[in-house]
Amino acid sequence: VIFRWWKISLRNELRESRPGEIKQSQEDFLEDSSLHIQIAIVFGAKVLEHVLNLCRGNYDFLERLPVPLLLYIISFLELEDIARLSQVSRRFEMICNSNALWENIVENLCDTITPEMKELAQEMGWKRFFFTNRLQLQLQLRRRRQKQDAQKKKVT
Repeated sequence: VIFRWWKISLRNELRESRPGEIKQSQEDFLEDSSLHIQIAIVFGAKVLEHVLNLCRGNYDFLERLPVPLLLYIISFLELEDIARLSQVSRRFEMICNSNALWENIVENLCDTITPEMKELAQEMGWKRFFFTNRLQLQLQLRRRRQKQDAQKKKVT
């Protein structure tokens, strides 16, 4: 672990100061509480926790993946597995319940999705759209058409 710092000052006597540096093995770093405090002050508790986890070998690669890649991977899971994954963390709960994931799932599992169905899914949410049975969806689509027809008649 290498910790570097620079002093920045408008004072003439400090302008020539050289950067400081501490190099420690991971084991020594884990035991150096004063350096932990300095890192927490400068970078915050989350960065300190991340560095400590790295030194301990506790690195969760899945947690660090970008959301679009996670959405792509999760879209291949079974529905029960998606439900379980949503209980792992707040981040995964947000991703597993996101419209982007469920839109992808619906598009992969359904043969045809009309523009009208897409509008309805965006209004009610793709996850809810997915779990709503076909009869209820047909009824809601029919109601939407009737409302749109009634609005068109009012305009003309």
